Amino acid sequence: MTDAPNAYTGYARMDDLHRLQEPRTASPFEMSFILISQVKELLFRMVHLEAAEARERLREDRSGAACRALARTVRNQRALTGCWESLNAMPVDEFLHFRDSLGTASGTQSAMYRLLEFTLGNRDRAVVRPDDLAAFPELRAELERPSLYDEVLRHLARSGLPVPEHLTDRDPAARYEPDEGMEKVWMAVHRDPDGHRAAYDLAEHLLEVAYQFSHWRATHLLVVERMLGGKRGSAGTDGAPWLRAINEHRFFPELWTMRSLL
Repeated sequence: MTDAPNAYTGYARMDDLHRLQEPRTASPFEMSFILISQVKELLFRMVHLEAAEARERLREDRSGAACRALARTVRNQRALTGCWESLNAMPVDEFLHFRDSLGTASGTQSAMYRLLEFTLGNRDRAVVRPDDLAAFPELRAELERPSLYDEVLRHLARSGLPVPEHLTDRDPAARYEPDEGMEKVWMAVHRDPDGHRAAYDLAEHLLEVAYQFSHWRATHLLVVERMLGGKRGSAGTDGAPWLRAINEHRFFPELWTMRSLL
């Protein structure tokens, strides 16, 4: 098989990639905005890829392999958060020059972002329009399978830890509610890390994933406040107040709350 004159460009379809940007104004900052938005979308996919890999390894009770996938997840999350630094350098007057061209477009409409949240365990149907579920069958399919955290709990139960039974056979499409019984399980693991080494290592990797996700949300909020102040979001959200509210959410909630009880 003979390689094309530029095998790299052909293999990764770089020419196609560079033809995807279509700014609607003459502002060079709009091109930057589009490029960073596309980079973020691809990084959402990278984070999802590794989180889904960790979930599959937990189904096989291979916690070590799951931890390695979670470590890669974190590396990609840090790159994702770094994208905000590029947008943070954009002068507010330049952003306002092309903001109206976005219309009702908003990052909150990203199906890949929502798929990532569903996979990690934040399954709030209220944030997804029925049209989105119809247009993106991956979202509906994700709601029908256990989340990463669901598989964590099932894995821990199979390893002998007293995970409450109602958590291991719960409806995967339902919103996860923090559970005192699970909080006690994580407390027991952290009070005897040497006796529960695999579970302890898994917990610390999960917490880092959750931390990085919250870090991304917090940085998003700061950039929006710097760029827009108290203006409404482009998709009709309340802007900064809405972002401030979702910043309260934590993935794998008992890993956070049990620290107050140790």
